[in-house]
Amino acid sequence: MLIGEYFHNLDTKGRVSIPSKFRDDLGGTFVLSKGVNDCLCAYSKEEWESFKEELLALRGADARMLRRFFFSGATECEIDTQGRVVIPPLYREYAGLGREVVIVGVSNCMEIWDKAAWSKYMNNPALESAEIENAMERLGL
Repeated sequence: MLIGEYFHNLDTKGRVSIPSKFRDDLGGTFVLSKGVNDCLCAYSKEEWESFKEELLALRGADARMLRRFFFSGATECEIDTQGRVVIPPLYREYAGLGREVVIVGVSNCMEIWDKAAWSKYMNNPALESAEIENAMERLGL
């Protein structure tokens, strides 16, 4: 399970260290995709296969839009022997990644955020404890 948040730096070649706790869950090769909220999502091949099947089962214009977004915005990445991965320039640009990034575990996927964007997202009033409590109640948690 991918959980926690880790602060790392991109090097000049666009590489970032993947937290050691995440490497086993992701596997040596994983799928990196554009995500919502201007972040990147990394899925193990098994999780990507499950997500892919869910997308393919959907029908209609919204389904086509989602398939185009996620499939065209995905690539396979390989973790090197030093535990780093190269984030391609297109993906760094999409997520607005600067030198400082935050790697976040979201159970079945890993997200990569620009540090300033993550901070802004986490300081959103919708994430205050009363709103979290309300969301949990609405979802039956």
